[in-house]
Amino acid sequence: MRNKFKKPALIVLISVFLLANGHFFRALAADDAGDIQDKIDSTQKKINQTQKTLDASQTQLQQNKKQVSSTQSILQQTETEISRKENEIKNISDRIELNRQILASYIREMYFNNQDDVIVQLALNADMSFNDLADNADNLISAKEKVLGILEEIQADKNQLVQSQNELAEKKDQHQKILKGQLGQQVEIKQDIVQAQATLSELNAKINKLRGELSDLLGENVSFDDVVKAAGFAAEATGVRKDFILGMLVVESGLGRYTGGCTAEKSRMSSYRLGIFKNICKELDYDWKKKKVSCPPSSYKGTGGAMGVAQFMSDTWLGYKSSIAAKTGNNPPDPWSLTDGVVGMALKLARGGATSKSGECKAAKLYLSGSTSSKYQWYCDRVAYWSKNYEDKMD
Repeated sequence: MRNKFKKPALIVLISVFLLANGHFFRALAADDAGDIQDKIDSTQKKINQTQKTLDASQTQLQQNKKQVSSTQSILQQTETEISRKENEIKNISDRIELNRQILASYIREMYFNNQDDVIVQLALNADMSFNDLADNADNLISAKEKVLGILEEIQADKNQLVQSQNELAEKKDQHQKILKGQLGQQVEIKQDIVQAQATLSELNAKINKLRGELSDLLGENVSFDDVVKAAGFAAEATGVRKDFILGMLVVESGLGRYTGGCTAEKSRMSSYRLGIFKNICKELDYDWKKKKVSCPPSSYKGTGGAMGVAQFMSDTWLGYKSSIAAKTGNNPPDPWSLTDGVVGMALKLARGGATSKSGECKAAKLYLSGSTSSKYQWYCDRVAYWSKNYEDKMD
C-alpha cells in the first residue's frame, strides 16, 4: 500500500513542480535570446577580425610573390652576367697564352737572328765597336719589354674581370639568401591564410547555428534594411529623429530581433490586457493563442505581453491605434507589422517630447515607465548610446 501511495504522490509532486516552474523556464526565453544575440555579435566581431587578418595576409602574399619574382629576375640576370664574365675571362686567358707563345717564339727568333748578325758584322767589319753590340742587345731587350708590357695589360684586364666575377658571385649568394627568406615567408603566409580560412569556416558555421537557435527561440526576424526604412518613414511622419528611433529599437527589440518568445497564455499579462489582445488578434485574423509576445522578465517582477518591434502592451496599442492608421494608411494597424510598429513607437516618443533633441531623454523614460524619474537615467543613456552606434547591431 505504501508503494502504491508513493508513486502517484511522487507524480503529483513532479507535476506540481513543473507547473509551478513552467512560467519560470519560459520567462528565461527572452534572456536566452539576449545571450544568444550577444554570442552572435561576439562571433561576428571575430569573423570581421579574422577576415581582416585574411585580407592582410592575402595582400602580403601578393607583395611577397612580387618580391620573389623580382629577386628571381635579379638572380637570373646575375647568373647571365657571371656566365658572360666567365666567357670573357676564358677569351683573355686564351689571348694571354697566345701572346706568351708569340713572345717566346719572337724572343727565340730575335736571339738567334741577332747572334748571326753580330757574327756576320764582326767578320765583315773589324772596326765594329762594343757600343754597336750593346745597341743590338738593347733593341732585343726593348722589344721583349714591349711584349711583356702587352702581356701585363692583358693580365690586368683578366684580374679586373676575375674581381668582377667574384663580386657577382657574392651578389648571387646574397640574393639566393634573400630568395630563400622570401620563399620561407611565403610558406608562413600561406599557412596563415589556410588557418584564417579554416577559422572563418568554423566561425561562420557557429554563427549560422546561433542564428538558427535565435530564430527557433524568437520566430521570424526582420530585415535591418527594412528597419532603417521604417524608421525613416516614421521620422518624417512624426518629426522624431530617425537615429533616436533606431536607438530605441535597439534597446526595445534589438532592431526587431526580440519581438517575442512566449504566447499570451504564458506572458502573465492581466485579464484586462488579455481581453484587448484577443480583440486585436481577432480583428487582424490571427490566432491569439499562437501569436508571440514578450515573455515575463526573470530579473524583476512584471509581466510579458509586449507586441512587435515597438513592444507595445495591448492597451497602449489601443490608445495609438487610430493615430497609427492615419500615418500608415493601414486600418486596422498591425502591431507585428514593422511599419505600423515603428510608427506607433515614434508617435509615443513624439507625445513624450522627442520631437526636439533636448526632449529625447524625457521621452525615453516615459516610454519605459511612464515616469521621468532620475532612476531611469540608465535607460536614457543606453538609448542615447545606441542612437549613435546602432550600426553595430546591423553587422
